[in-house]
Amino acid sequence: MNNLKTVVLILVSFLFLFSCGKDKLEIKDGTYKGVFTVTYGSEKSIGETKVTLNNGKYKCSGNFNRVPAGGSGKYSIENGKIKFQDENFWTTDFDWNLILNGEYDYTFDGKKLKISATKNDVGRYEYDLEKN
Repeated sequence: MNNLKTVVLILVSFLFLFSCGKDKLEIKDGTYKGVFTVTYGSEKSIGETKVTLNNGKYKCSGNFNRVPAGGSGKYSIENGKIKFQDENFWTTDFDWNLILNGEYDYTFDGKKLKISATKNDVGRYEYDLEKN
């Protein structure tokens, strides 16, 4: 009877250890298309967007009045967050938070990727994407 308890305890311990290490699925390289939404108070702006992820590099593009503005450079995933480091030069005549840059929360289910952040008490920036 003692051996059975030991085996069950070991199995439960392994299950616990493996489940703790896999909070989020690994984001796969590829092209993701969808909708970008920025919310300023009660006002929302929505635009179509495409984000390409490839070997730690990214490129984001939009098509409506800088919503989103775009961005490209390097990205990494650390401590349950996705971090983008834009490498472009920009003019100063718009909200730079529209550039995919900085630290974001994310969820990924193997196909749908959602990226979001509230930045500088200015607005909420959300990417609702699906892998092609």
